[in-house]
Amino acid sequence: MTEVLSQDEIDQLLNAINQGETEPADFRPAADTRKIKIYDFKRPDKFSKEQIRTIQIMHETFARLTTTSLSASLRSIIHVHVASVDQLTYEEFIRSIPTPTTLAIINMDPLKGNAILEIDPAVSFSIIDRLFGGTGEGTKGQHELTDIETSVMEGIIVRILGNMREAWTTVIDLRPRLGQIDTNPQFAQIVPPNDMVVLVTLETKVGEVEGMMNFCIPYLTIEPIIGKLSAQFWYSSVRRGNTPENINILEEKLADIDVNMVAELGKIDISIRDVLALKAGDVVRLYNTRVGDPYSLNVGNKKKFLCRPGVIGKKMAVQIIKRTAVLDAADFQEFSEGEEMI
Repeated sequence: MTEVLSQDEIDQLLNAINQGETEPADFRPAADTRKIKIYDFKRPDKFSKEQIRTIQIMHETFARLTTTSLSASLRSIIHVHVASVDQLTYEEFIRSIPTPTTLAIINMDPLKGNAILEIDPAVSFSIIDRLFGGTGEGTKGQHELTDIETSVMEGIIVRILGNMREAWTTVIDLRPRLGQIDTNPQFAQIVPPNDMVVLVTLETKVGEVEGMMNFCIPYLTIEPIIGKLSAQFWYSSVRRGNTPENINILEEKLADIDVNMVAELGKIDISIRDVLALKAGDVVRLYNTRVGDPYSLNVGNKKKFLCRPGVIGKKMAVQIIKRTAVLDAADFQEFSEGEEMI
């Protein structure tokens, strides 16, 4: 707050000046020490530094997942890592990418609007060459994708979007879907040119071929969850512990996982020659199995229950009669002795 002089102080200053004790030149205005930041109203900052940092952390996870999945698909060494996360206008993004290129329009359900995943032509053709049995060198000349090449890239992009969903899971249950693939950036007008977007640039290396992969998300699309892109929300969502909330979340995620369940009659070692010689009426003697003994009910590759065979209507079934010793106490609490399973 600016200090206000009293009337007595003002009179004393005027008297000092009139008597020559003080020169008016000695009174200079205080220097303005305020820091002034130039603000461009044509390019308003929509994302804070904290939100940009959170987006970077999310996509570092996405880059690791994509590195693993592409390496397995292409059977080659793939490196993907986040190079930068910036905010700019959509027009600046469109002008920065080459023509032609691989431009995937992504539906960001349940968020409104679309995003764009742009893959450098050198990377695209290297992936295509690798999937077609080549060494992954790609092509020297640039051309638009053929129908077959577009179909191949669709499969790769769908796999990449699965990684994106997993990377965003701590913020939102994102269900990204591939809309279409274009090659000319001028035809991909998902938002007005002056709208702000966040651009995640990922350096991608397929074998010896290097290029960029850009993920462009408009502010209007990400605005409903912008409050979740904070350090406090991020770290609170990734904390782990034996709390009831975390246990409930784990149970919900595990509840929909499919596992193989097999009722095993017994085992026997037999040669291929004997298998080919089997015919109707032959008897196969199983090891350590007698008539009337309960069967082993295996979940995955582990013996979990003992059961007896039967039928329910016209379907074959087994009835659980006992848990085995290798069953963990917390496993399959919903199953009880005597319960029937189809």
